Amino acid sequence: MYHVYILQSSTTGRYYIGMTQRLYTRLNEHNRGKSAFAKAHRPFEIIYTESYTTASDAYQREQEIKSYKGGILFKRLIRESF
Repeated sequence: MYHVYILQSSTTGRYYIGMTQRLYTRLNEHNRGKSAFAKAHRPFEIIYTESYTTASDAYQREQEIKSYKGGILFKRLIRESF
């Protein structure tokens, strides 16, 4: 399975959108600061996930969510996940 996920920084409130096959391994990598963005905003928590059987479907959905990041559709997606 491929997972599209949204993380939220516990310190800054910023969001990160990504895709992976190993969701919790990837969360741990973010929380260890494996990228410049992650290092500056850690720790993160998973606030939203979707699962897909193919990488191409997951990638398309990741790009779709990124295209409306911060907008009304993004806020609705986050709100409905709680």
